[in-house]
Amino acid sequence: MSELLQAVINGASPEELLATELPESFRAAHTLRDEVGIFEGETDKDVRRSMHVGEVAMPEIAPDECIVAVMSAAINFNTVWSAIFEPVPTFAFLKKFGMQGWYGARHDLPYHILGSDGAGVIVRTGVGVKNWKVGDKVVISPAYVDEEDHASYDDGMMTESQLAWGFETNFGSLGEFCVVKANQLIKKPAHLTWEESASNTLCAATAYRMLVGTHGARMKQGDVVLVWGGTGGLGSYATQLVKNGGGIPVAVVGSEDKADLVRRQGVEHVINRSELGLGAEGFRNRKAGRILGEAIRAQVGEDPQIVFEYLGAETFGASVYVAKRGGKIVTCGSSTGYQHQYDNRFLWMRLKSIVGSHGFNYHEAVETNRLISLGMIHPTLSKVFDLDGAGEATRAVQTNQHVGKVAVLCAAPEEGLGVDDPALREKIGEDRLNLYRS
Repeated sequence: MSELLQAVINGASPEELLATELPESFRAAHTLRDEVGIFEGETDKDVRRSMHVGEVAMPEIAPDECIVAVMSAAINFNTVWSAIFEPVPTFAFLKKFGMQGWYGARHDLPYHILGSDGAGVIVRTGVGVKNWKVGDKVVISPAYVDEEDHASYDDGMMTESQLAWGFETNFGSLGEFCVVKANQLIKKPAHLTWEESASNTLCAATAYRMLVGTHGARMKQGDVVLVWGGTGGLGSYATQLVKNGGGIPVAVVGSEDKADLVRRQGVEHVINRSELGLGAEGFRNRKAGRILGEAIRAQVGEDPQIVFEYLGAETFGASVYVAKRGGKIVTCGSSTGYQHQYDNRFLWMRLKSIVGSHGFNYHEAVETNRLISLGMIHPTLSKVFDLDGAGEATRAVQTNQHVGKVAVLCAAPEEGLGVDDPALREKIGEDRLNLYRS
């Protein structure tokens, strides 16, 4: 461990951090450009083969950037995509970025440091950074937006230049240090540990934009919201946001254990898909929409005004079917396949809407973090690995051997560190904060 990392762990002052030399290299989890294609023709593309942990060079930072000592990071499905080099190898993103001057060229390397969620301590700031200083404790928004792009002043996600940090850029969170733009930084929730803080932003803010923000479904009080994968990375935050906002969540899960977990999270209405009798076709069964709709109405007495959709090909037809007349299907992904089939009569004749949602802007990320900092939305962390186990952590997400979120300790030597507001933590209760770890 470098002297600078040790100083961060020891709680050194900003002056001491600035006086401590920045290391020339650091350990990080990364993929290699030379290994693109290693999974060709294989059905089990085991990410543990393509993810490596080793020394990488410390990059130079631009005037609007900071270097953060990463205490903890989290795994998202884009880390899985990066590690299996699909749908396209992320080195193609880095090559394209590399054409944009020296600041982009830094990213076009033979290795890609992954990770789009993280929490840590600022150890260096660029000369143009105004609102952040060395020693600040932060979480990181993965929305990488060019503030000189005029569209960003309307909505950062509408810019043609926006990128997913750690997926379409290099120097992501799965290392002892990372490089971020200053407009990615958000104050760390004081009552959370490093690993809890690192696990929220991407999924929680994505769900916030889909449900609450002005660019999504704009949920209102009393709305019935069907949430696919109620204990997943996205679903576990969606159910909380619905309930916190006065809506009525209906969570779809795949087992009785997950049904029990989401009920303990405060969700009254739960549908165990294994009990619907859909057969081998699952939700691709042409009768699935009718069967699911009956199950929803049996619990809440009406069809959902909003369907929270990210599974894609397997569930989309049923999602369109079950939405209420005039309802909305809001989608941010297609983890079971991008080619969706649905009966368009149930969309146009019942005046439903499909709302596309991608990521979140900086304001939405900050508003989400505010809810977390107030103790209104809680982490859904279930497993924690060390940095050497980053491949195992990603494999757990790849094979769906988890609930909620999976974190990786990068510079933090152990779990449970980083809490600065123990009073709020005690008020909320460890049982609620650690619900997904039970």
